[in-house]
Parts: sequence; structure tokens; C-alpha cells
Amino acid sequence: MAQLNPAIMVWARETAGLDLETAARKISLNAARGVSGADRLAALEAGDGSPSLAVLRKMSQQYHRPLLTFYMAEPPVAAELGQDFRTLLDQGNPSNVLLATLLRDVKARQALVREALEDDDDAKPVALVGAAWKIKDATVLSAELVKAINFDRAVFRSRKSVDEAFAYLRALIEAKGVFVLLAGDCGNHMTAIDVNVFRGFAIADAMAPFIVVNDQDAKSAWSFTLLHELAHILIGQGGVSGGVPQGAVERLCNDTAAATLIASTEIDDLPLTGTDSDKRQIATLADQAKVSRTMIAYQLFRADRIDHDDWVIYRDQFRSEWMANKARIKEANRGSDGGPNWYVVRRHRLGTALLAVARQGMADGSLTPTRAARMLGVKPMNVYPLLAETRRAVA
Repeated sequence: MAQLNPAIMVWARETAGLDLETAARKISLNAARGVSGADRLAALEAGDGSPSLAVLRKMSQQYHRPLLTFYMAEPPVAAELGQDFRTLLDQGNPSNVLLATLLRDVKARQALVREALEDDDDAKPVALVGAAWKIKDATVLSAELVKAINFDRAVFRSRKSVDEAFAYLRALIEAKGVFVLLAGDCGNHMTAIDVNVFRGFAIADAMAPFIVVNDQDAKSAWSFTLLHELAHILIGQGGVSGGVPQGAVERLCNDTAAATLIASTEIDDLPLTGTDSDKRQIATLADQAKVSRTMIAYQLFRADRIDHDDWVIYRDQFRSEWMANKARIKEANRGSDGGPNWYVVRRHRLGTALLAVARQGMADGSLTPTRAARMLGVKPMNVYPLLAETRRAVA
């Protein structure tokens, strides 16, 4: 076998968003003979010795890279992940490094799903992908979207909570062959990716289209992001979205999602007085529509009901209030027993469509537990309990 390439170790660690100290802890490279784990790792990366096979395997796991990658002469060319529609942070920002790791992982899992579907003689291309590539008007594109997934705004709003409203929308989209995942970190809360870095991601692949919604965002924003990314699928332009939409494609997808969830007359007719009561009016409409207050404020800005400065004030206020409430809930739950079951949470994040493909592959033998684990982003030992059908108790 070729010699281990120390430069690859540096590249793999840095593209995983890890500093030396964090990486050493994750790969269990502890202090020895008075030398810290971080310094021992730095020495290995400088070519001073070679890691044991056990350490190398942990590097492979924690850096999200195949073992053979460490023996390559040069780092592999970055995978094509679609267009970056964001107008945000520079690519050297640590948060973007984490995002690159997440997107690479999603792309690898999407490729496995595509392979599984291509082996199925009954599988057909998803009609939604690129179906509206000629449409440049948001109202028209929204009408096509509604028709394509049989979306009913009244039914969406009739759900008891934003969670149930999102579940309704997600089910409609997955029924049409699009995989919808909730993902906003690289495996643990320490690698959470802020919504200021990305809100959603779409892979407009004809056989296995994927949509990722950043679940670090407020739940009231998930449905809007999902529809925004679905618009990307319909026009056949996948990529990463986030921040205030600047380009024509982002504005089209944003306006399409808004037109699907909110009637323009609701924005035009919202009673505004320029006083504190305006904030309550925004909150009332947001609650009725099962969307975020920020989304309503942005639509008011787009309709020239409020100016840019007011929009920014509302945006920052709503975000601060949401983060404060999130912190209060976290503090209230600190030290409490129980919490949601890991498998229940994981199934929710993966979605029924992806779980169904993995179940079918395991049942017919086309997927090994190892490949199923890669597809689902879990350890092989978790595959069987994760795929176990949950059954409701019979009254």
C-alpha cells in the first residue's frame, strides 16, 4: 500500500472543521510522556511518525473520510454540490467549513439512495425535478407547486401546531419522490451550524432529489424553507440557500414559498399603525398562517408596507426573542430526566421516504447493514432498531 500522506491528515481535519485540540480528543489521542494530545497530533501531521491503525480509523470516522483517502497523493477534488445562492460569510469562515462537511455527507448519502433506486426496475425519474424550469414568475411557479404536490393552504393552517403543519407539507412532498431531511450539524450539538450560515439545501437529482432543512432554525420557519427548496427542485437548480435573497433565483424561490403560504391580500390588508400594535398584528397573522413572524415582516417589506430599516429592526427583535425563549426552555429542561427517544428523533430527522428505501434494501438484500448505516448516517449497530416499524397501541 502507498505511504500515508501527512498532508492529507491536515486537510481532512481542517475540512471537518476541527482544531488540533478538538480533533485529538475526538480520535482519543491522549497525552503521553508529557506531550499533549494536540501536540502529538501536530507531530503526526508534520510527518513525525505514523498513527496506529486504530487511530487512523478514528480519524476516518471523525473526519468523515474513507480510510483510503489518507493514502492519496493529493486531496480529492471537491464534489459538485450545486450553486451557492447565499450572499453571506466568506468560505474560510469556520461555520462554512462545518457546512462543507455536512453537505459532503448529504451528497454521499444521496448517492447511495440513487444507487439503490437505480437497482429497482420499477423506479422512475421524479417528475417534479425541473418540471417548471421555464417559469420566472413567482405567482405562476407557486400555482404549479401547489398543483404538483396537492397542497391545500387551509388544511396546512388547520393543523394544531407548526410541527403538524410541517409534517403535512413534508408528507405531500415525500409522496412525490423527494427526500426531505432535517439536518443542521455534523453529528452533535458542538457542530451546530447557525441559520445565518445556511437555511436549506437542495439536490435537484432526477432519480433521488434531496431537500435539507436546517433544524437549528425555528420550527415556524421550516415550512417556508422547505417550500423555498422545493421551488429550487421545480426549476432544476439545486444549491445552498440562506440569508436575505439577493439574486433572481433566490428571490423567485423566496417569493414562490411566500405566495404558497400567504395570500398577497393578507399582507396588503394587515392593519398597521406605526405603533407597538404592529408587532402584535404580525404575530397574529404568523400564528394563523403557521409561519414565522420574520417571514411576515419580510413580506411586508417586499410589499412596501414597511421600509428596510423597520424590516431589519423586526428581524433582529424576533430572532433575539426566539433565541431567548430557546435558552429559557433549555435551562428549564436542564437536569430533567427522560427526553425524546434517540431513535424517534433520528427517524424524524431522516424522514419516512429515506427510511422506506433503507427498509426495502435491507429486506431484499440489496443493502448491507454497513451501507444502510452510511445511507442513514448512523452506526451499523443502530440500523435494525432504527428501521424497526413503530406500532401504535390498539385501544
